[in-house]
Amino acid sequence: MRFLFTCGGTAGHINPAVAIAGRLKYLLPESEFLFVGAEGNMEEDLVPREGYEIKLISVYSLHRSIAPKEIAHNIAALHKLSVAARQSREIIESFRPDVVIGTGGYVCYPVIRMAKKMGVPTLIHESNAVPGLTTKRLESKADVIMVGFEESRKHYKRPEKVVVTGTPVRSGFMCWEKEQAKRSLGISGPLVVTFWGSLGAKRMNAIMADFIKLNYEAGAFRHIHATGNGDEGLASMRRMLDERGVSGEAEKGIDIRPYIFDMPKVMAAADLIICRSGASTLSELTLIGKPAILVPYPYATNNHQEKNARVLSDKGGAVLIKDSECTAEQLFDTVNEILKDSERMKKMSEAMRGLSAPGATDKIAETVLELAQKRS
Repeated sequence: MRFLFTCGGTAGHINPAVAIAGRLKYLLPESEFLFVGAEGNMEEDLVPREGYEIKLISVYSLHRSIAPKEIAHNIAALHKLSVAARQSREIIESFRPDVVIGTGGYVCYPVIRMAKKMGVPTLIHESNAVPGLTTKRLESKADVIMVGFEESRKHYKRPEKVVVTGTPVRSGFMCWEKEQAKRSLGISGPLVVTFWGSLGAKRMNAIMADFIKLNYEAGAFRHIHATGNGDEGLASMRRMLDERGVSGEAEKGIDIRPYIFDMPKVMAAADLIICRSGASTLSELTLIGKPAILVPYPYATNNHQEKNARVLSDKGGAVLIKDSECTAEQLFDTVNEILKDSERMKKMSEAMRGLSAPGATDKIAETVLELAQKRS
């Protein structure tokens, strides 16, 4: 079989596609796989790292603002759609997929739309409880919409198309135990891991610079932080730390990276994780039972990140801190309170595992194969 995946923009869209592809490859090792992403986005790097070929098309996102600058951007984006449609057709004609799977990002729109027009079965996976703009626009085009939560059905005009699968997690997350991962990383003692998404977050990285200074002075725990936004994000963090008099932090067990490429191992090694609350990340946290402090992205559609986070915090697996109320001191104090309370850590871990959906990737693979086989 030939499987065509389309995804991009953020790791939260790319990683579920990689997880699904990995499972399908395990089940059908003779199959062929191809990814389609947008030029200049991180999928151009992340997908080949996972061993898959990717084709890039020229497509822009649409912005919701009506400012003159954004209107000009949207006009250019609409023009690009005709180019993206032609490129999508050429890729589909050449690869001849049995099925096309989209897992999020604006690149999905021209690819799924063209696949439907050409008679190829199409599926979308929406990780978040509330559908994003691309999913809404593609609802009438996709044959099947896979969602992470039962509650998500009410947000779709065609609930008969909706299959509740959970959100897939890459198989690498099931390969590491905490102490094994720590040994591999050369780490002993408590480890805190922080990240704000693959594109970073300017305000939260500024808070992390203060947080890093507090730990630099106290030496309370080992710390791995991903700045996001590639080399630019790393350079920005370096400038902020220099302004705060922080240098040689690696000698104190503080590891600052632009991106955590070995995320399954690093998350397994962590005692506590501080991050946003996108659905893909939360699926990873619950699968491995990792206590967390969640600071939801405040501008997510329908505030879905806070809704996601409240599910975990209400069950005791995570501490929720609103972005507008978050400070370095509050984070630092909360981290130390949790790390010093082994019984609380144990209960948080158990609560997280109780919320996991370990069969999600299998359920999605089943759904994909059922649709592909109907065509053949």
